[in-house]
This record gives sequence, C-alpha cells and structure tokens, in this order.
Amino acid sequence: MRTVYLGTSQFAAEVLRALAASPHRPALVVTRPDRPRGRGRRLASPPVAEVARELEIAVDQPPSVNDDAARDRIAAAEPHAVCVCAFGALIREPLLSAHQMLNVHPSLLPRWRGAAPIERAIMAGDERTGVSIMRLTAGLDSGPVCLAAQEPIAPDDDYGALAGRLAAAGGSLLVHALDELGRGSLAFAEQDERQATYAAKIEAEDRVLDGGRPAEELVRVVRALSPHIGAAVMLADGARLGIWRASARPAAAGDPAPGEVSLEHAEPVLGCTPGTLVLTEVQPPGGRAMPGDAYVRGHRG
Repeated sequence: MRTVYLGTSQFAAEVLRALAASPHRPALVVTRPDRPRGRGRRLASPPVAEVARELEIAVDQPPSVNDDAARDRIAAAEPHAVCVCAFGALIREPLLSAHQMLNVHPSLLPRWRGAAPIERAIMAGDERTGVSIMRLTAGLDSGPVCLAAQEPIAPDDDYGALAGRLAAAGGSLLVHALDELGRGSLAFAEQDERQATYAAKIEAEDRVLDGGRPAEELVRVVRALSPHIGAAVMLADGARLGIWRASARPAAAGDPAPGEVSLEHAEPVLGCTPGTLVLTEVQPPGGRAMPGDAYVRGHRG
C-alpha cells in the first residue's frame, strides 16, 4: 500500500518508525511547522519531522495541511491511504474525503475521544486502555473503528511507560490495518455514542495538585503528567514546586492541613482529603528535578 503519513508528536514519531519498517513505508510525511522550544525558545522541528529525515522520507511542513499546496503535494504522492496519528490540527474538507484516511488513536474508542486520552485514562484510574484504528471523519474521534487492541494500565504506570507501549501497539495495528485494506478485507463498525467520554486537553489548572482531593487521586495525576508535562504544588510563599513522582499514605500526626505543604518530614508532604501525598521527586523553580529528601535538606540548610 502506498501511503502518506500525517503526525507531529513523539507518540506519532514512534508509530511512524513501525510504518516505515513495513511494506507500507510512506512516500511523504506531513507534519507541523517548526516552533520555538525550550528555555532558549529556539526553533525546533516536531519529533515526526526529525524521525522522517532520519529515515530519509520526504517531509512537508505546511502552515496548514488544508491549503491547496499541501493537498496537491499529498495527491501527487498518489496514496492508497493517508495515515494520521496525533497530528495536532484539524483536517477539513476537501482533503478529508479525498483519500482513505486511517487514524491511530490511543484509547479504546469511544472512551477518551480528544486531545489527552492517555493522561485522562491514568487520571481516571482506568484498569485498561488501548489503541484504535478508525476512519477519520469531521467529528471528534467519532469515525467508525476497524481494529482495536487492549493494553492494561499497571498501578505504577506513568505517561511515559504507558505511551511507549501504546505507540508500539499502534504501529503494529496500523500495519495490520493496511495489510487488510490491501486485501479488501478491512471492515469498520460505528462507535456507540452512548459510551463516549471526552479527554480534554491538559490545561494549566489540571497540573496544580489540589489538597482538597484524595491523595490516591493526586498520585494518578502525577503519573499521568510525567515525564512530559509535570504536576505542581503551590508553596506558602507563592512559589511553584514541580512534582514528578509522588506516593500516597494515610494521614498521620504532624501532617499538614489539606492543601498545605510541609517540609518538616524526611520528604515534602501535601495534606489531602483524605490522606497525605509524599512528594518523592520535585523540581524547584528554575532548578533541576531532585529527590524530595534532597530538597528538604537543602531547604533546611
């Protein structure tokens, strides 16, 4: 199958590697334009562009994939299928209907449609998630599904661990879908709208740990945002302390009130409702990540 691949993120880059190693290697990769990144705000290419160049696949980075020039370049590749994964921008008509479009989505649709399906599955305490291959439509991840694979969520899984496994599963499933498409045996089934849930984009307020919530819930928030975004707590002086790892325990004598952070223990702790959140890996403002006990010792010093 001759393909074109649309993707942007690190997750999409890993799926691209699997696709490129298959008989369906893309003739063209389309991704987003370079953008400022990091503290220096230097222009950097999306992960998909970097991997495509490494694999010596032609790359296009149009301002909009829906522009005439971008659509013409995709059409010139004469794809049997356009494969999409975490592209990060809306694909509109007439491009949407111009080609067979298969989308790789990291959830068991219709659960967790939207921008942050992996994070929201961890936050919700789901015991399993997965990857779905669907036909791209104008609706938000609402197109019919042809293939899906389940993946358990381990109690200690963070985003990085789970996303890595889902990307590997997504790459394999996409190749399998293209095999079936080439044989004319790929069948689609409509999603059950009654089961749909929405995985909203992670906003700034989602990252701040609220001591009014149970400690066990906040552990899941930390796991869901590590290592790519990061959670945080607000200290009494107004400083923002980044949190990369945490654990929950029952509240004990000497623990802070809900919402307050104490440095009077071996590691920083956040009072919760109920329980106590132990902050085992933190990042001070302008500093690097460090063990929680090292942060406490430095603060006392």
